[in-house]
Amino acid sequence: MAMEQSAVIDGRLVPPDQSQLSAPSAGLASFLQDGAGFTPLDSSRDGPVQPFPRSPKLQRKAAKDQQPSQELLSQRLEGLKAERAKTDARIQSLKKRKADLSRTTEVMKHQVQDHFESMLRVLKQDEQAVLDSLDMDLKRTGTRLDQVLKNWVKHQEQVMKSISIILGAMNKTSTAEENKGQSEIISPKRPDASEMEIKLNHKRFEKLLKTLSTISKNLKAQLQRKTLLLDSWPTVIDRQTCHRQIAVTSTGRGATFSTTLGSAPEHLLQFDKVCCALGSPPITAGLSYSEVDVRCCSNWAVGVAYGSMQRKGQDKGAKLGRNRNSWCLELKNGNLSAWHNDRHMVCQGAGRSPPERVGVWVNYDKGQLTFYDADRMVVLQRFSAAVTPVFNRAHHQFTEPLYPAVRFLKPAETQSWPNHMEFCYSL
Repeated sequence: MAMEQSAVIDGRLVPPDQSQLSAPSAGLASFLQDGAGFTPLDSSRDGPVQPFPRSPKLQRKAAKDQQPSQELLSQRLEGLKAERAKTDARIQSLKKRKADLSRTTEVMKHQVQDHFESMLRVLKQDEQAVLDSLDMDLKRTGTRLDQVLKNWVKHQEQVMKSISIILGAMNKTSTAEENKGQSEIISPKRPDASEMEIKLNHKRFEKLLKTLSTISKNLKAQLQRKTLLLDSWPTVIDRQTCHRQIAVTSTGRGATFSTTLGSAPEHLLQFDKVCCALGSPPITAGLSYSEVDVRCCSNWAVGVAYGSMQRKGQDKGAKLGRNRNSWCLELKNGNLSAWHNDRHMVCQGAGRSPPERVGVWVNYDKGQLTFYDADRMVVLQRFSAAVTPVFNRAHHQFTEPLYPAVRFLKPAETQSWPNHMEFCYSL
């Protein structure tokens, strides 16, 4: 029997029995080469060896380096031609829209000019009628004065004649006929009391000036209100937010305070203790204007509030103007004041009587809020960090949608009529 030879494994001389133990390594290599494991690197291939899938960046780079085929170039060309056609059509559409906008604006301008020219014609006609009325008054007064003047001129002539007669008698050169005329010397003429009444009707003229002044103020106010109404929107009361003592009209714009609780089930968004309600839609950007009719309410609060305003309880967090989430104009016991963050200011622009309609103007992007007497278009209060530093400056950049808000305050004990407020919409 031939002698078993030792084997060399890993640089070491091992006995024949240990070399048998290393035989499975050859079987493992055979197993991997058969494809049961990962594919081994093939050094016989030309080019770089890539053991893993290429990244998208490398794929794009490789695709860029490759020379595109004629078919691919043709496809790209057709796609670019189609894109050019769509772009041309889009440009033509935009040019047409621009031309249409210009034509529409010109039509609008002509319509506006027609309305203003119509108003000017009415004003001119009324001006001419007033001037004609003054001319008629002057003519009547002048005719009466002419008659009085004529009588006084006649009297003057008689006086001069009498003076001549007397002078002739004094010179003893008068004839018998002239001496006879001495008996015709007239007596002094006294002014008639009715002459003092001949004058222009100043009282009527003063009434005219007063009326024209009122019309001018109202016209100016209405023109200013017209500008604000362009930013108005129809506001309705959100029934889910109403306190149970607030009854909403069928139109959704009016709210009436009731002394009894309603039967509607309580809602999560409802004010449960404070007699308050929010309106919709909210203000989220740009300019907005709304009006609230408060003629039939003795004590009220009108303003705006964030949707995050507290609804439950009766502390300051749930009362308009008593927290950082709401702003309001408030009338209580005849005193008008503006509130925010539990601070208030007396409204200086208020007249002798409280406003019948409250205008609320919001410039959301600039954080500005203004309350108006909507009938006189007088500013009652302007909330702005630059104008009213007494209020919290940090909260005049609105950070949430603003909801119109109203609150019924406790009515006077002597009041017999129901309290009612209503959102107006004039356009």
